[in-house]
Amino acid sequence: MSKKLTAELLGTAILVLFGCGAAVIAGSVIGFTGIALAFGLSIVAAAYGIGAISGAHLNPAVSLGMMAAGRMSVNEFIGYAAAQVIGAILGAAVLYLIASGKADYSVAVNGLGQNGFGPGYLGEYSLTAALVFEAVMTFLFVTVILGATGKGSTAGFAGLAIGLTLTAIHLVGINVTGVSVNPARSIGPALFVGGAAISQLWVFILAPLAGGALAGLVYKAGITQAD
Repeated sequence: MSKKLTAELLGTAILVLFGCGAAVIAGSVIGFTGIALAFGLSIVAAAYGIGAISGAHLNPAVSLGMMAAGRMSVNEFIGYAAAQVIGAILGAAVLYLIASGKADYSVAVNGLGQNGFGPGYLGEYSLTAALVFEAVMTFLFVTVILGATGKGSTAGFAGLAIGLTLTAIHLVGINVTGVSVNPARSIGPALFVGGAAISQLWVFILAPLAGGALAGLVYKAGITQAD
């Protein structure tokens, strides 16, 4: 179990460092498409790099979906979620150290790839839009993960399917919330940015967890499960 938790910690740190790093360090150059690819490719890398050790969930919503689907225990979920949050915080800390090496960088102005909504945040979408987007997209994301790693799936292609799905979600939704679909990914940067990132954090914990749990229950019921 310690190997699994270490893998989840490192993998989530990589996700935050690559994905949020693309937004903070290179966002003005690569745009939303490049940021979306960075998040997706980091998942592909983690899936093939540590998937054999822990399954490369890197996301409490994914782990909750796995638990709801009957594919992991409550204690395993708690351990995974804790490791993922710690990894996200470490990834955000490394990113902050790198970003702050630029003379004109300010975490208050430039941020750290944190999620948000409403006035002053990207497309300025409403709270309702943010909740619906995060819950629905997490449901779809976890549904793909459960199917790609479950009975009847094509061996060796799960990481690619999952990474491309996350890329597509980011292509659709960066302008809405910055895309969380992952409470750990949201917690890490928010702790360093503070302010609205903290006050709005509940959205990016509650909605993804609800979407992930629903996906797991639907899968367990056999609705999205191969015969």
